[in-house]
Amino acid sequence: MTEKIKNALLNACRTLLRPIALLLMKGGMTWKEFAEISKSVFVAVATDEFGIRGRPTNVSRVSILTGISRKEVKRQRDLLAADQPPTSSKTTDATRLLSGWHQDSAYLDKGGAPLPLKSSGPAPSFESLFQAYGGDTPEQTLVRELSNAGSIGHDDAGHLVALRRYHMPAEMDEGNVRFFGTNLHDHARTLCNNLTEASAQRLLEGFAVDDRVHPDAVEEFRAFLDSRGQQILEEIDDWLTEHRVDESDSSVTPVRLGLGIYAIDGSLPEGTQS
Repeated sequence: MTEKIKNALLNACRTLLRPIALLLMKGGMTWKEFAEISKSVFVAVATDEFGIRGRPTNVSRVSILTGISRKEVKRQRDLLAADQPPTSSKTTDATRLLSGWHQDSAYLDKGGAPLPLKSSGPAPSFESLFQAYGGDTPEQTLVRELSNAGSIGHDDAGHLVALRRYHMPAEMDEGNVRFFGTNLHDHARTLCNNLTEASAQRLLEGFAVDDRVHPDAVEEFRAFLDSRGQQILEEIDDWLTEHRVDESDSSVTPVRLGLGIYAIDGSLPEGTQS
């Protein structure tokens, strides 16, 4: 790998990871958890995609490709085989405090539910809970973050109450989170195919973008995309339906085909070359 290609890959990675990091932090995931998942995925991809004559890549070559020790590669592959991807025990101060509130018997009522807590004073109080589980984040900063996200609130007596067990800075829909992963995978896989697979058939991908559009045209452009984009997707859906394999036909193994459309709306991260 030349220095120019390596720098280009690093810059592309930084750009790609920004929306991913944004989503993960809105969902309450830490960088440590992401690092563990990243390690697992590196091992899985090296194993599945770099084998010879269709066989899985051996441990030594996976170690060379990923920079992960052979011992750790084997551990990761064992976890993957058991369908138990590793997760980090490191969590955010906010989630650790909420978990303590839900698990520590000193802060639970007789039914096992989190007690309403007065702000200060001896245990059980929010002050004592913070001292036990709050980490190194300033207490008022943590209270403000938890309150703004709807993770804690106040009851009629003015006591703090736990509204969630895990801190999530933004509300999310499970189905939409899954779509984020699959749609980003499909788009990135097509780009990777066209960039690296010289002998493979090139797949359709392209874009139309201009960074000098008048701001008064934003809403008109969005309406234009909604109309034309929906029309195209309906045409593609009709075509795919016409070519579906009947579920009763076991003589044919179906394949997955489709088209994804996305809007470009906003600036690239500072310093990124378009």
